[in-house]
Amino acid sequence: MMAGPVEQPWAMEAVILCGIQGSGKSTFCRERLFHTHVRINMDMLQSRHRETILLTACLNAKQPFVIDNTNATTEERARYIAPSRAAGFRVVGYFFESRIGDALLRNELRGPGHRVPDRGLYGTFGRLQPPSRREGFDALYFVRLSNVPNGFLVEELRES
Repeated sequence: MMAGPVEQPWAMEAVILCGIQGSGKSTFCRERLFHTHVRINMDMLQSRHRETILLTACLNAKQPFVIDNTNATTEERARYIAPSRAAGFRVVGYFFESRIGDALLRNELRGPGHRVPDRGLYGTFGRLQPPSRREGFDALYFVRLSNVPNGFLVEELRES
């Protein structure tokens, strides 16, 4: 689904995943982007300082990367979109269907130490702002979990 030159469809691409915890973002990242993009994730990095170092390294090296955080608001996404566009990256967003009941169920299945407190899911759900091309995305997709072979239905996000 990611466009670009045929020989390197991921060249200079910044991917921003958006959705509440438990909506499938990290699974999608692992299954679709693991071999082509550096994963930048606050759960792993634990600080904005470390995140900024890794983001800057990717931008300077022209390395494709994926921001695997909730990225719930326009302001949160702007911290990645602006520098990516300034560095000449194609910016692609994936907005994950965010149903609180489904996310709570999937969250219960997470292993010890990986479960998000329910109030965290509700908090993110309350702040969630659907992304828009006006934010600076070159392409924007809507993702639903599905029983199809690869587990995800991806379609172009239609804006009203």
